[in-house]
Amino acid sequence: MDELDHKIVQLLAENARMPVKDIAQHVSLTSPAVSSRIHRLEQEGVIAGYTVVLHRPDTPARVEALISVLVDTATRADFLSLVDEEPQVLQCYRVTGSYNFMVKVSCTDIDALEHLLTRMQKLGSTNTQIILNTQLDRSLLLD
Repeated sequence: MDELDHKIVQLLAENARMPVKDIAQHVSLTSPAVSSRIHRLEQEGVIAGYTVVLHRPDTPARVEALISVLVDTATRADFLSLVDEEPQVLQCYRVTGSYNFMVKVSCTDIDALEHLLTRMQKLGSTNTQIILNTQLDRSLLLD
């Protein structure tokens, strides 16, 4: 990835709906040249997709939490099936340290969180931190 690719990816990371014409103006290229670069970056897997970030202030408050989970190899497949099938699970990371997974969840209420924790605790031990608010959300950092 050269400097122009980097600038294009940064612009798309800030606004995935930015028109190619506008990107071309920012990076001093023609629209076809930018389209070609974007297509190449998609083919190379640098750009894996485009998404919409929803903020719904009119919906009831949800309980979001980070759950550290320690599962052994005998229950790992069951745990991964649980998180894969559970719509309240937003993200699941394999991590180092005292626990081997970190799971971010968004539950409808505290009872739903408790129910999910009970299901996870049948497969391993957990440590939960409820998210009070988000001070910073940088989904992607580019060098």
